[in-house]
Amino acid sequence: MAARTIPALLAQGAATHGSHPAVVDGGTTVTYEGLRDLAVAAARSFRAIGVEPGDRVAIWAPNRVEFIVALLGAQYIGASVVPLNTRYRGHEAQVVLQRSRAVALVLCDGFLTTDYSAMLMEAGGEEPGPVVPGLPHLRTLVDVNSAGRAGTLPWVDFLALGERVSVEEVEKLAAEVTPDTVCDILYTSGTTGIPKGVMSTHAQTIGVAEVWADGASLSPQDRYAIVNPFFHGFGYKAGVITSLTAGTTIYPVVTFDPVALMQLVQDERITVLPGAPTIFITLINHERRTDFDLSSLRFAIAGATSVPETLFEQMLDILGFDTVAQAYGLTECVVATVSRRNEDPRHIAETTGPGVPGIEVRVVGGDGNDVEVGTDGEVWLRGDNVMLGYFEDPEATAAAIDEDGWFHTGDIGRLDEHGCLKITDRIKDMFITGGFNVYPAEVENVLATHPAVMESAVIGVPDDRMGAVGAAHVVLRPGSSATPEELIAWVRERLANFKVPRDVVLEEALPRNASGKVLKTDLRQG
Repeated sequence: MAARTIPALLAQGAATHGSHPAVVDGGTTVTYEGLRDLAVAAARSFRAIGVEPGDRVAIWAPNRVEFIVALLGAQYIGASVVPLNTRYRGHEAQVVLQRSRAVALVLCDGFLTTDYSAMLMEAGGEEPGPVVPGLPHLRTLVDVNSAGRAGTLPWVDFLALGERVSVEEVEKLAAEVTPDTVCDILYTSGTTGIPKGVMSTHAQTIGVAEVWADGASLSPQDRYAIVNPFFHGFGYKAGVITSLTAGTTIYPVVTFDPVALMQLVQDERITVLPGAPTIFITLINHERRTDFDLSSLRFAIAGATSVPETLFEQMLDILGFDTVAQAYGLTECVVATVSRRNEDPRHIAETTGPGVPGIEVRVVGGDGNDVEVGTDGEVWLRGDNVMLGYFEDPEATAAAIDEDGWFHTGDIGRLDEHGCLKITDRIKDMFITGGFNVYPAEVENVLATHPAVMESAVIGVPDDRMGAVGAAHVVLRPGSSATPEELIAWVRERLANFKVPRDVVLEEALPRNASGKVLKTDLRQG
């Protein structure tokens, strides 16, 4: 019977896969038995610093084995894990720590020359706190790098504290964890305001992982290089937990370095390598790609963003993957749709596939009724793996999930005749020109086909006559040139006149938040 809690998953992995490697992180190899033992040791340490079932434990660290151990150790005793984006600055982290009332924070001082504890102290706050001003609930900072910054507890000392707590105590707490215990609270990136904490149960987190593992045909023979950050649902649920459900070996990738990644694929015979489309585009076009043997690559999935229509063909033909897929998900439902097996690569580029088992997908018009096949509307999702709700925010939860259990995603999409979903844009980014809806992603996709364009962001700007008109902010490829007039003409040849931007602004770079999303709100205000 499949495990429905993290403690049961670890026990099952130790019993089934024993000495098989669970995590290979550089020179460190941890077996499935060893991972269960390390998680128990971390659970004992969390108890030693006073963490109770139901408390929140935050983790602010890159992809490395200690992140996995801390994550599983906290969940082992019924605490909820709150991962923090490694690109956050002190103020952003403080907001999430305040809202979650985390009692412990596991961080990594010195990662990419950043001292997280120092940034947090500098962010400060009026209210005093045991270790950080403005955070009265936060009692302990644990540093996995053991860098020795003031106010932090080195990882080695943290683990040593656990020897004061008996194994029996944590096993008793582990036995009290149920499938309905809150497993994690993932905070949304907050592009529209204050971040909201997305709650999932143990059963939901494992359910997401099992669906993904099944779609990828994962097995103990697979070696999964996880480039996606562990703080994100893609790296955490569709990465770490997915691998643990299948007996797969995890290879954490701490930062994306194309040469180092290709070396890892060659040396460790990596079979599974999901990621953002940018990763695959970079590898396909890399001048040293042919220096490496990438023939072990078996399966890849790219997240649902606008992609060149030939990308999946090139992933098969140039990078040598056996199987490629596209998926759609969001923090509130990490895996909602996945490409069908043996799908034509052109169709994979066009759609993100049908709903996964246990998830229903609707595309709904402004009147609340389903729209016709091929027509744009808001994507609604319902099923077992949709979030419980937003942490301590019943109003936001009620606004997102209706009385019938449908989660209103805020994404615009359409279904084709096969029931496959294509995401076209975000509702909040759509604007209306002279009574016609304009979806910026469509214009951005056309601009992306221009040889000089590296990336673009299209926004609507108020216009007295038309209501709104388009403005495209464009970053050109290094060494390329194009005038705004040329780019407007390029779009005019390819799209209806009401979709053509009135202005093109050439930019050195686009503003982004800590997750790498383009901040269109900044462009609108600029």
